Amino acid sequence: MADQEAEDRKPQSDEARSAFTQPTGVMPQPPAPEDESQTTSEFAIPTGLPNLASASTTQETEKSAFTTPHTYSSRTAPPAFTPPHGIPLVKLTKETPWQDQMRTMLRMPVAERPTPEASQKHEDEAGPAVPRVLDLTLRIGELLLAGGEGAEDVEAAMFAVCRSYGLDRCEPTVTFTLLSISHQPSLVDDPVTASRTVRRRGTDYTRLAAVFHLVDDISDTDIDVSLEEAYRRLAGIRRNRHPYPGWALTAASGLLAGSASVLVGGGALVFLVAAFGAMLGDRLAWLCAGRGLPEFYQFVGAAMPPAAMGVTLSVLHSQEVNASAVITGGLFALIPGRALVAGVQDGLTGYYITAAARLLEVCYLVVGIVVGVLLVLSLGVMLDATSLKAETAFVAVDSRPVIQILASMALSLAFAILLQQERHTVLIVTLNGGIAWVMFGALAQTSIDLSPVAATAIAAGLVGLFGQLFSRYRFASSLPYVTAAIGPLLPGSATYFGLLALAQNDMNTGINSLTKAAATALAIAIGVNLGSEVSRMILKIPGATTAANRRAAKRTRGF
Repeated sequence: MADQEAEDRKPQSDEARSAFTQPTGVMPQPPAPEDESQTTSEFAIPTGLPNLASASTTQETEKSAFTTPHTYSSRTAPPAFTPPHGIPLVKLTKETPWQDQMRTMLRMPVAERPTPEASQKHEDEAGPAVPRVLDLTLRIGELLLAGGEGAEDVEAAMFAVCRSYGLDRCEPTVTFTLLSISHQPSLVDDPVTASRTVRRRGTDYTRLAAVFHLVDDISDTDIDVSLEEAYRRLAGIRRNRHPYPGWALTAASGLLAGSASVLVGGGALVFLVAAFGAMLGDRLAWLCAGRGLPEFYQFVGAAMPPAAMGVTLSVLHSQEVNASAVITGGLFALIPGRALVAGVQDGLTGYYITAAARLLEVCYLVVGIVVGVLLVLSLGVMLDATSLKAETAFVAVDSRPVIQILASMALSLAFAILLQQERHTVLIVTLNGGIAWVMFGALAQTSIDLSPVAATAIAAGLVGLFGQLFSRYRFASSLPYVTAAIGPLLPGSATYFGLLALAQNDMNTGINSLTKAAATALAIAIGVNLGSEVSRMILKIPGATTAANRRAAKRTRGF
């Protein structure tokens, strides 16, 4: 018996032990119930958790990434899921300018934008053809950007078209020559991105107004505009001829230069000579354009005839007429005020790349004007043209107020024709230009301490305010009501006297005068933009109780 116990206490050999034998001292596991199956997959649902796969079959599939999930509870909601003020409700109605609503939603983060309510219906239940909607959006944005519209308004129009056709999560991007838009169907689908390059630019505010009218109709829930109808109307806008013939544009450039020469003290003879020089410069610029020369050389050619006419008049009538007014009038007709206002507006609204490109374009055009005028002025100084003198860099407004008011209105009228505006807007722009000049003259004459630059900024602000009011009333762009009205305020005299001083080797006076001209130009652009923003602040935005206000481009202080 003792021998048997000793034999049992001996360690077993490796052959007698199995690798799956339970070690000594470990409690045996209870047997599994016979009614439960043994799970061997590591992806199986753990014990205690609900079967989400079976639950999802009984619930409706979420169609939007921003729809509230079925597992969401207001009591246990995470802090960043819903904004403190809730998801804003933005509805596009006929009484609400779509520009205001689109600017509001463009400033929102993507997660806070409301799901769009498509204003245009589709026969196909699957929804619109995404590539066609994106292509239509890009074509509309191309016409707006080529017509000189600001980057923010172009993005707002593109955003309105996409949302009107039911495309959610769209992000338009606008630069100086490139348009792109990206659409992501859902958070798990690949985004669809399309782009388009703007290669040609033209000034036609009639076409610009027609595009805005098309976007307004697409955004309206009461008007049915299918994709085929939108393409047809867009093709008609492209084929539409300019409202004014070529001879009318040439005559308008002469009227603009002649009216500007009257503003700076010219008489009847100066008016005629300035008008003839400007028309000759316009025809020379058209000749350069027909030969395919860049726009820089076109401005060089357009600036030389008015300067040559002024030098010729100075040589023939040394002290009898104001020959400087002829050259100043020609400069008024060439200064790119439209591009300057658009560039500064893009910079103030946060589109710095587009603003830098626009301002660089303005610099090139101004350099072309400077080259053309300096070439002729240098010849005039060599010929001892004594009536070319630099007395002051700003316009005297207290000598002939009635004549100058009429001249300012004629200048705005001619500018509106050159911009190819709709005929029913020409009268409004003419009156707006006269009001701007009256405001500038009143401030410059009655105020002793107010500088001409500040007076120009205030008058330009009034122009921007009235232009924004008219655009909201017409549901159109504000450019046709603003650009031509700032014509009388352009720094033509300061630019001329600066160039004349440079031609006479007076560098200090020339640089000082050109600096004042640049300050005046910036004052005009900033004043126009500020007037537009003030109008948005004063006027009540429909839906402001339910929609978030338009957010600023940056909330920081530059860091």
